[in-house]
Amino acid sequence: MATAASLSLKPPARFLCGGERRKRTAAGFSVARASQGNTFHESMVRLSASTVLILGLSLRVCSPASARIPPPVISTHSVTQNEIDSDTLVVEEEERRLEAEFEAYKAKVYSLTLPLKLIALRGSVPPSWIKFMSSQGKRVRLKTRFLANLEDIFFDLSKPANKGKSVSADMISLGDSWLSFAIKEKLIEPMKGVEVQDWYKGLSDKWKVYLRRNYAGEQAPEGETWAVPYRWGSMVIAYKKSKFQQYKLAPIQDWEDLWRPELAGRISMVNSPREVVGAVLKYMGASYNTTDLDSQVTGGKIAVETNLASLMKQIRLFDSNNYLKAFNVGDVWVTVGWSSDVIPVAKRMSNVTVIVPKSGATLWADLWAIPAIPDSGKEAEALGGRARGPSPLIHQWIEFCLQPARSLPFTREVIPGASPSAIEGGPLVREPEVTKKSRAKLDTNLVLGVPPPEILSKCEFLEPLPEATLLEYRLLIDTVRKQKQGHGLVEKLEDIFSSFRTKLHSRMKKNT
Repeated sequence: MATAASLSLKPPARFLCGGERRKRTAAGFSVARASQGNTFHESMVRLSASTVLILGLSLRVCSPASARIPPPVISTHSVTQNEIDSDTLVVEEEERRLEAEFEAYKAKVYSLTLPLKLIALRGSVPPSWIKFMSSQGKRVRLKTRFLANLEDIFFDLSKPANKGKSVSADMISLGDSWLSFAIKEKLIEPMKGVEVQDWYKGLSDKWKVYLRRNYAGEQAPEGETWAVPYRWGSMVIAYKKSKFQQYKLAPIQDWEDLWRPELAGRISMVNSPREVVGAVLKYMGASYNTTDLDSQVTGGKIAVETNLASLMKQIRLFDSNNYLKAFNVGDVWVTVGWSSDVIPVAKRMSNVTVIVPKSGATLWADLWAIPAIPDSGKEAEALGGRARGPSPLIHQWIEFCLQPARSLPFTREVIPGASPSAIEGGPLVREPEVTKKSRAKLDTNLVLGVPPPEILSKCEFLEPLPEATLLEYRLLIDTVRKQKQGHGLVEKLEDIFSSFRTKLHSRMKKNT
């Protein structure tokens, strides 16, 4: 088991060992944006004439049972005319309009007359999406393949580059932290003609800016769009309320609480250098995407190193594979990880609180991307790869994923994640209160997977950093690690015991 001294320096750990955040999640799915006015409704319901000519789509009106939501509860409380003011009437009218638009979106039929092959992270695509697409008629030719974690997907994507063939899929799911590397290595290709697509027009500017890159993988205002999000989440802190109440400890609210003396040795965290150093930077009031520690952080690199050393003494375990196991068996009282990892585990436990720190946290996203085709299409075809260009159905699939009707797995909290439209507070399709009451409520400041607006505004995606900055991070971590190598025998024995206990608990669960 990894200790505080063993921070990984591989490409983004949340998609290597950190890929475990999706690997352990039973079901994590994207959501779709909600309708916004008549203009948005019209753009979503109709397909362009060019798309019809290319795809030969057959559209008809239906309302599959799998896409329905329970009818709203009708109150039996009698009210007088005087009790209904003009504001209430406006709200009721808006609700009726949104409900009508929602039903219209569900009525759209998809006839995939060409093959559409997807490789996705296991548990990241709602089964209801696949089931719905399969129910659309005999002409539907959707083929899916699911892999255990994002590392497996990236390995599968990288492997053809060495063999002269492309991955056998029209689209793959890719973690946002891998995007720049995939672009630089020419493993994916840009999405052409997105500006005329309805789904792109409805996408938030924040997504457009983040996903627009040059061919070096750097963010560029005039760059290409290389991927599209289908779900996102954040870094969170979870703690055991029972232990905090037992020892009369104040609740955790922000990153600074991880430095509290009473929590020394009671914390586990993902093994990601950018997340660990980033937590220190947020604690110091700086950005996760700081490029120069000396000029952009109060106290400079020396202060960052000092705070990093003290944090590493607080944290008992840095391990993207086992940080939640240690939390579950009671070796630690606090854990820091990705929401897609933490929330499902927290729901199975009792007396656990999950929060996004007040000063903000990192954001992660699962994206759809197009694998690059090889230089020789014939060679790729002979080896089983994709010889043709991007499928004309990819935009249809993206539009399907981003519809409001597809957000229900998130709204019902079946799996962790949030709608791409929610990144800037966009409206979500909500379910009736009667359904919500039937589920156990998690103590969290996340609402439908989204941090409160005042916290979300302080959250950040991990942007590509210059090589010089990454090298500086590496030297910083190496320095602190060497300082910690002298920790005593007692601490070493505690780490060994914790590792043994965690593994024993895991084996017992499997045998059960």
